[in-house]
Amino acid sequence: MSAPNYIILCHGGAGEVRSGKEKIVEEGVREAVIKGFSKLKSNGSALDAVEECVKTMEDNPNFNAGTGSVLTMKGTIEMDASISDGRTLNSGAVAMISNIRHPVSLARMVMEKTDHVLVVGESAEKIAGIFGLETCDPKTPERVEMWRQAKKRFEKGELNYLPKTMSLIKLFPDLTETVGAVAVDINGDCAAATSTGGLMLKLPGRLGDTPIIGAGNYADGKSAVSCTGIGEVAIRLCLAKTACEYIEAGQPAHESANHCIDLVKTKQRGLHMGVVTVDKNCNYGLAHNTKNLVWALQTKEMSAPMSGMKYPPK
Repeated sequence: MSAPNYIILCHGGAGEVRSGKEKIVEEGVREAVIKGFSKLKSNGSALDAVEECVKTMEDNPNFNAGTGSVLTMKGTIEMDASISDGRTLNSGAVAMISNIRHPVSLARMVMEKTDHVLVVGESAEKIAGIFGLETCDPKTPERVEMWRQAKKRFEKGELNYLPKTMSLIKLFPDLTETVGAVAVDINGDCAAATSTGGLMLKLPGRLGDTPIIGAGNYADGKSAVSCTGIGEVAIRLCLAKTACEYIEAGQPAHESANHCIDLVKTKQRGLHMGVVTVDKNCNYGLAHNTKNLVWALQTKEMSAPMSGMKYPPK
């Protein structure tokens, strides 16, 4: 792989895309990466690029983040997001957000405007109000109908809820569409951002890996990582930080991603996960053990983004 001056790589989630939606979601990640890349092309920071990229997917109801987030067991919305600045090692995260249009921007507000890393619920939404972030109703008719179907199955005892999670995913594809982006700017600085609505029928108050720095999202001076899939897996393995440590030890970015999925296979029974990585030299990696990992990529050397439904593309 060549080393362009800047790069952005995004994912729209690891899982299984429902038949008939393949073109829609692939177009969604391409749009997101184009918008993020525009920041890099105008000499913007990697941090600006990943935020813009993830915001675009948060606005797309076909992804499980922002508008289109899945519902909890109670039928409520609890969104999580995080952002990491590899240049400074600063990070920000929010969790249990119900009405903010762009949770990733609120995560950046936590990073830049408070002394904290993670703020949850009503307190986080008050911060959003202070800084004038837009609100919205993230529920869509499609997600509400999916929730109704899942809830009926659960109440009839037809779902083995969370071991539980695998049965749920097989019956209701599109449930693990956490979105994320990693980037390197012209200065060689790395950044990562991740956003999600979580798991369908999750218990209210459940946090996955997305708002946990080092689990679902991490960036340092040499690399950036975003994870997607079953959040509990990434938390147990500190997966995003582990990927960065592989790169720190000299592994190529693509080997780092592959080794993380190998860890999932050997230590977490192969539960669903996907990992995307970049290093400061603009090398990249993607790996997943799911049917699909929706992704898009653009570098300075490319006239248009590459994208696919799995990696490597076929």
